[in-house]
Amino acid sequence: MSGATSSTWRNWAGNVTARPVREASPASADELAEVVRRAAEDGLKVKAVGTGHSFTTAAATDGVLIRPDLLTGIRQIDRTAMTVTVEAGTPLKRLNAVLAREGLSLTNMGDIMEQTVAGATSTGTHGTGRDSASIAAQITGLELITADGSTLTCSAKENPEVFAAARIGLGALGVVSAITFAVEPEFLLTAREEPMTFDKVTSEFDALYAENEHFEFYWFPHTGNCNTKRNNRSAGPAAPPGRVSGWIEDEFMSNGLFQVVCSLGRAVPATIPAIAKVSSRALSARTYTDIPYKVFTSPRRVRFVEMEYALPREAVVEALREVRALVDRSRLRVSFPVEVRTAPADDIALSTASGRDTAYIAVHMYRGTPYQAYFTAVERIMTAHAGRPHWGKVHSRDAEYFAEVYPRFGEFTALRDRLDPDRLFGNAYLRRVLGD
Repeated sequence: MSGATSSTWRNWAGNVTARPVREASPASADELAEVVRRAAEDGLKVKAVGTGHSFTTAAATDGVLIRPDLLTGIRQIDRTAMTVTVEAGTPLKRLNAVLAREGLSLTNMGDIMEQTVAGATSTGTHGTGRDSASIAAQITGLELITADGSTLTCSAKENPEVFAAARIGLGALGVVSAITFAVEPEFLLTAREEPMTFDKVTSEFDALYAENEHFEFYWFPHTGNCNTKRNNRSAGPAAPPGRVSGWIEDEFMSNGLFQVVCSLGRAVPATIPAIAKVSSRALSARTYTDIPYKVFTSPRRVRFVEMEYALPREAVVEALREVRALVDRSRLRVSFPVEVRTAPADDIALSTASGRDTAYIAVHMYRGTPYQAYFTAVERIMTAHAGRPHWGKVHSRDAEYFAEVYPRFGEFTALRDRLDPDRLFGNAYLRRVLGD
């Protein structure tokens, strides 16, 4: 286990930095427990980081920073129970590759797979789905190192009150050391990507949602144009995108050219509306069939800052129309598309979809572009609809607000009082969102 040395830690977007007293890279749950015990003895706070894909200070600490690099790998694949148990620092892309080799798959996933499994689930990372929920909702078991250095395992049957909260635990209840996910035999998805007008996609949203297992769309601000994506299970055969056409869409258009467009927009904001009109028409319709992770996820090389709110599903169209009106009447110049996804209600205490069918509106700004005015104005719209911000994305909400929009907020904070009374795992972010 490496220890003592410390350096400045930065998140992926570059908007969060931390200078811990020391860092540790434990290679096992036992070593992780020892790091936690030693931090407590030295009177230091302790936080685990993933790959830094959160835009908040959720993982920042001036105490002991636990890096996940060595806590990786597959512990067990149980084909009878149809589960896989992985070390907490395992990147999703590695998990997906191993499962594919074994002819298995997660049921649903987000749109990138760079994050660690613990980082992704602890902040509530999700994709889009009519019936299948977030990555955390696919957890069947969890191993947690608690504040006294002991190992606590939980599931629906074992410590169920911890399981109800710890699947999306924000790092507040302990350090996750391993996760067990439900898996299923690998299947094929057919993706149908198609441009559609803003008016058509919003007026037909309920039908598009109801008719597809996984529906999402992107609206290009300053235009009336959207790009829709429908993913549905397929009997096959597999028909992945051609190597050249796939590269043009996923790398050249969505990353290379988009990077140039964003850089130009940052340098000369007045050009953004005209560029948006051209670029929103550049994406063409396409259909392809492949294994799940190759359809759900895509490379995201253009760096940005993001805010996302979860709304009651029935409120999303009205809220999105309000966002469009805001952009149209303001002097804001927004080069990044606005993303809309859905999730069914789940039973996790601090899940953004806890207890209600949900739709998400995500807004982004290119890294280095001032985002506060845009995000603040959008946040005002979202909170008027009882929105719940993504725990790992920019927002200004506090514990008082969360107590109103999460019926089980008190259940979570009471469990935190029990498991971490001295706030060993605390930091400024958790003080704001959970209270003291």
